[in-house]
Amino acid sequence: MPRNDQAVRQLIILKKLESSRHGLTLEQLADSFGPSATRHPRTLRRDLDAIESAGYPLLTERVDGRTRWKLLEGVRHAPALRFSPTELMALALSRRLIAPLEGTALHASLVSALSKASAALPPEGLALVQQLEGTFSIGLGPHKRYKHHREIVEWVTQAIAEKRRIQMRYDSAARGRVTRREVDPYRLWYVSGGLYLIGYCHLRKEPRMFAVERIKSVTPTESPYQIPLHFDFEAFVEDSLTVMRGPRITVELEFDKATAAWAKDRVWHPSQQITRLPCGRMRMTLAIADSRELVGWILSFGRGVRVEKPDHVRAAVIEEAYRISMNR
Repeated sequence: MPRNDQAVRQLIILKKLESSRHGLTLEQLADSFGPSATRHPRTLRRDLDAIESAGYPLLTERVDGRTRWKLLEGVRHAPALRFSPTELMALALSRRLIAPLEGTALHASLVSALSKASAALPPEGLALVQQLEGTFSIGLGPHKRYKHHREIVEWVTQAIAEKRRIQMRYDSAARGRVTRREVDPYRLWYVSGGLYLIGYCHLRKEPRMFAVERIKSVTPTESPYQIPLHFDFEAFVEDSLTVMRGPRITVELEFDKATAAWAKDRVWHPSQQITRLPCGRMRMTLAIADSRELVGWILSFGRGVRVEKPDHVRAAVIEEAYRISMNR
């Protein structure tokens, strides 16, 4: 099974071959990844072999003394899938779910696929979809938009695929100023309505998380990198409530009856443990990152929650609540 960088690279190549009727040379395929990829024809050949092994038949043709690769005629578009009418309507309804991905490489393909699903419905089916939208609505909650960050996302995606270091200008929320960074980009991560780049920051000498919308510019470099064998993505993000990181602490919260009634049915964090208490109350214990994000989340429950431990988190919540009450 290909590693993540190979999978991204092969997806880009397959997308290029889908849109070409006359085939593409290695040089033209390499142009999809920027100048650095033109020096690695062997890598591209291995990717083409992997694509063919995955079941996509490729043809090679000599045109003007140059070899071109293309998908076998009739395979550039997958054969018609036998979706049931209700499956097609469900796909048409799901269009709203992908709205936060606008500006990413996946969004255009997903929109195209969902448009084809809608087009396959008869007029009566489309009318039913509109009726269903009035019955089954999708609320996305708070999320960011990436329509104006398309170029940034594309550069970062290609750098991840090529395992190439990038230079970027980053507007740090914590410091309130733009800094120049050299980053080895490991992965793009979509969570809680936002897109984040996780990679090794050479300025801070450690893996960091960067909000994509705060990246002001990206410049690819010729410097290759390797993700350290000891780096575990899941371990890197597991303590965060959403995205903020910090030392792991054990937090114990007690909820009153009214708040527990709705808070108990959600998974707020993978580590949470729920204990039911008398009179409908609830205790929640979490092993979680100590961050401002944690304090804000606790405050979101209002007076329906009390911090049992640790003491410093209880004090931080009290202080923040006091400052909020004193704001004019």
